[in-house]
Amino acid sequence: MIDGPYFVLIVAGVLGTGVVAGVFCGFSTFVMRGLAALPPAQGVAAMNAINVSAVTPAFMLVFAGTAVLCAMIAVVTFVLWPDEGKVELLLGSALFLFGSFGLTLVANVPRNDALARLEPGTPEATAYWPTYVREWTMWNHVRTVASAAAAVVYLLALS
Repeated sequence: MIDGPYFVLIVAGVLGTGVVAGVFCGFSTFVMRGLAALPPAQGVAAMNAINVSAVTPAFMLVFAGTAVLCAMIAVVTFVLWPDEGKVELLLGSALFLFGSFGLTLVANVPRNDALARLEPGTPEATAYWPTYVREWTMWNHVRTVASAAAAVVYLLALS
């Protein structure tokens, strides 16, 4: 069984990936639906405000901190190469680092940046809004599943 400081590191990874999965799930299941129901000018303005306010120390600590934890788990797993849970630990790290953190950088952030360049109420913003909602939400579903799967796989490593 995994124990000691390594156990604490993995439990922190479970908690971090689980919290991030919960945040993303909330966005996928009701926040984006609510924003999509607004007139485009209001939806664009609201999402731009959310994107600005999301970059807070608290959220960044959880999101980026979890990425650091997952990277640490992967490195420690490679160095120690434990007999128990090595596949699960590496898989959990990969799921979060690529399927959540990496995907944020290559799929969601570029869409946020494109939306931020548009003035709410303009024809360009109105035309882009349905595409933004559809694509951003699709990639957010993937981030949600990847984060939740990472938490589950890390838990399996502890059993």
